[in-house]
Amino acid sequence: MSQKLEFVAGDLVVYPAHGVGKVDGVETLTVAGQSVSLYAITFEKERMKLKIPVGKAKTSGLRRLSSKDRLKAALDTLQGRARVRRTMWSRRAQEYEAKINSGDPVSIAEVLRDLRRNTEQAEQSYSERQIYQAALERLARELAAVEKIDEARAAERLEAVLGKAA
Repeated sequence: MSQKLEFVAGDLVVYPAHGVGKVDGVETLTVAGQSVSLYAITFEKERMKLKIPVGKAKTSGLRRLSSKDRLKAALDTLQGRARVRRTMWSRRAQEYEAKINSGDPVSIAEVLRDLRRNTEQAEQSYSERQIYQAALERLARELAAVEKIDEARAAERLEAVLGKAA
């Protein structure tokens, strides 16, 4: 019952609900007499460790960092026109959270684009700013990991792309 390992110690991976983490290795745990192999992943930013069964890694959404092409698609999305929908904020907030937690860089970029405020627009609510910030951090972390730059520079780059689109 040995499973093929997709990730090894040192790999940077993305877990949809938490963003970029680093695989510490594979641990074997015995649960109810069954031996289970688990990926041990550390998320520096959240100061958190996560263990995911190797067999469930794919269905949980665990994946490698995005390709440069996928990140380019996300950056292109940032430059698109914001889709302002007239639905209730609570419904939109749920949709934005779902997009962020999907772990897909293009979906996260859509949230950033849609919540980006021009100077002449009304002030953002606290919850809008919170969701915007969460999306910015999540996308910046992956961009930083792929481009091998620090997170602050990645966030500045994302905001600069958003600024050009405004």
